[in-house]
Amino acid sequence: MIDAVGNPQSLFVLGGTSDIALATAQKYAEQQPLRIILADRPEESERMAAAVELLRKTGSTVSTLTFDARKPETHAEVIDKAFADGDIDITLVAFGIQGDNEKGWTEVGAARAVAEINYVAPMTLGVLLAEKLRKQGHGRLAVMSSPAGERARRSNFVYGSSKAGLDVFYTGLAYALSESGVTVTVVRPNFVRTKLTEGMKPAPMAQTPEQVAAAIVDGVRKGKELIYVPGQMRLVMAVLNHLPRPIFRKLPF
Repeated sequence: MIDAVGNPQSLFVLGGTSDIALATAQKYAEQQPLRIILADRPEESERMAAAVELLRKTGSTVSTLTFDARKPETHAEVIDKAFADGDIDITLVAFGIQGDNEKGWTEVGAARAVAEINYVAPMTLGVLLAEKLRKQGHGRLAVMSSPAGERARRSNFVYGSSKAGLDVFYTGLAYALSESGVTVTVVRPNFVRTKLTEGMKPAPMAQTPEQVAAAIVDGVRKGKELIYVPGQMRLVMAVLNHLPRPIFRKLPF
């Protein structure tokens, strides 16, 4: 159970080797050692081992699970294993791919990869997690979304479409779980300097994984259903979302 000052005793991370996920796990572990479960692809075994070693230095207990977003037939087993040793206080859904936008709208395989990893997998996992969390009667679920899902942009509309689906599903899940003792936090960070965005030109107000992690920990503790990182992005997106289409299409992104 989460203690009186908001510190969890357990953390489950899907996409456990992502820069934001690891920074978030570190942030929680620095506040108080806890039981951490990291789940990620077998291809990330080296990064996983490094993450485990780093987090164990905080005094936390760390275990790992093999997880593949594109194998939905295995997702129920992964969730069952994560909850096998007891309740989970906080779950973070933090995996995803950027994809090549030009391939995404011209090659079926590229389009399917973005849709399956960024939307289909988080949705199916959300259904499974909701069942577990409702049964235990408490818990907090956070998911990485993006402002890109709010309005189509020429440069990243394939990625944005997948995040739009994820965002709507988890926003609705927050409503559905509101009377069960479970909270859902949708996180919309601006450009973050991670391995996912390596080689891309940083956008204004670009963030570090540590800045996003701090916002996640604070937002989850306060039970917020939606957070922007940085907070100013809420105002930026409010303006962009109300621009007339002819003007919006001329903007350089």
